[in-house]
Amino acid sequence: MPVVSILARRLGLLAPLRALVALSGLAALSACGPVPIAGTAPRVDPSAGPVQVALLVPGGSSDQGRQVLATSLENAARLAVSDLRGVDIDLRIYETAGDPGRAAQVAQQAADAGARIILGPVFGDEANAVGATAARSGLSVLSFSNNTAIAGGNVFILGQSFDNTAERLLNHAASEGRGQVMIVAERTTEGEIAEAAIRSAAARTGASIVATESYSFSQQGIVEALPAIASTARSSGAQTLFFTANTAGALPILAQLLPDNRISHPQFQFMGLTRWDIPPATLELRGLQEGWFAMPDPALTERFEARYAAAYGSSPHPIAGLAYDGIAAIGALLATGQPDALSRAALTQGSGFVGVNGVFRFRPDGTIQRGLAVATIRDNAVVILDSAPRSFAGPGL
Repeated sequence: MPVVSILARRLGLLAPLRALVALSGLAALSACGPVPIAGTAPRVDPSAGPVQVALLVPGGSSDQGRQVLATSLENAARLAVSDLRGVDIDLRIYETAGDPGRAAQVAQQAADAGARIILGPVFGDEANAVGATAARSGLSVLSFSNNTAIAGGNVFILGQSFDNTAERLLNHAASEGRGQVMIVAERTTEGEIAEAAIRSAAARTGASIVATESYSFSQQGIVEALPAIASTARSSGAQTLFFTANTAGALPILAQLLPDNRISHPQFQFMGLTRWDIPPATLELRGLQEGWFAMPDPALTERFEARYAAAYGSSPHPIAGLAYDGIAAIGALLATGQPDALSRAALTQGSGFVGVNGVFRFRPDGTIQRGLAVATIRDNAVVILDSAPRSFAGPGL
């Protein structure tokens, strides 16, 4: 029986499941690795007229969820274009239907039509296909994926990656004297990716991974694993339990049952790799009170959501802000007036960019670093413990 079948339904956590799957599923897709750029980035001259930008969205399929996402991404991108000052962008929309073959085909059409950079697509396998096609024309691709395996060469990811989130939280845990960390992960592809990201991030922080326990991705699997999780937490010297699960999966059950097994705050700090404030019903889980998670600057996010709702009469998809961020970065680069404004070197500038999700910058390996806030849940409400940075210090390495 699926993990979400009983407890999550009782807690009202299934309503936004489609949106959450669209977020978390981006990291679980197969990837073939980065493709080297065959030619130099096309030169641009913003003073000579609009600069053409191709936006690849997953519209054009029978999947209604993908159509909603496509519309939201397009709306956010158009909102960003309207906010630009002194820069004229010719935004052209291409529908991929979420299909890698079609994505590669429209990417070639965009290149032939004069696009100078590609924004999108959403899914990792699409981004692989688009990256290979775009590389032949020297075009960079700013994908909405959060899958670090596809990053590199001419492909950059805009999605908030597990690595970035894990590093932010592990640094915070170490600074708070909670740096002895136990990973609690599901035995799925996404769980394996998440666990690897946590281990990689730990090497760059003052935190240490002291133990790991996993469980089968089913309700029975979690219940059967609880005694081992509790025993290892007590015997390993762990101060913090780092969960890879999301609110649409095992997290509600873990939050409910671990305290029943005497694993709870304040003896153990709970920490999560995913957003714990979506959906709002998650905030009522007693086991997550005082737990830590990372999120973009909430003030900036709320401002974007309000502006989007005012412009389009509905709420944006949870990842719609990535399209705004991509246009914001492209606009900032074009505003320099440099003919190589969209080159790889320009995209990876250390100072980064500012979007509706806060500050971010592309690393030379194509991954992204985002300035994130550390939040907790207190009295069923989100409280920011450590604000998101408003700028970056040092190079984007």
